[in-house]
Amino acid sequence: MPLLNTPVLDRKVRHYGEVMSTWDPAALEALIEEATVDAYGQDEQLTGFFTMIEENLAVPFTTTVLGVEASVVGVDLAEDGRVVARCARGSVRQDIGILDLPLPEPAPEGSQWIEAYRYWAR
Repeated sequence: MPLLNTPVLDRKVRHYGEVMSTWDPAALEALIEEATVDAYGQDEQLTGFFTMIEENLAVPFTTTVLGVEASVVGVDLAEDGRVVARCARGSVRQDIGILDLPLPEPAPEGSQWIEAYRYWAR
């Protein structure tokens, strides 16, 4: 059963880019199973997570990166195989690894897929 509208509660940042999720491991495992159901190998599993994040994450949203507000305008799969957030501030554009992206409070709709990907990648 998809958990598309389940909120993330009590997120705490230990240091930049490292977020402790209060998601129940069983809920994360269910999302992981959904993202990787027909995937063979790590590359296909990563593509499954990218697809779920791309299809479900509500963009644009604003977050703070290195103390500066930036808009997350989309996600992409980088040539090195990482899922990245496409960030913008004025005319400046930069991709940031989604594993390192601090999420705002409240987190945007669909961010549970980022949490599941973080749990899977650990």
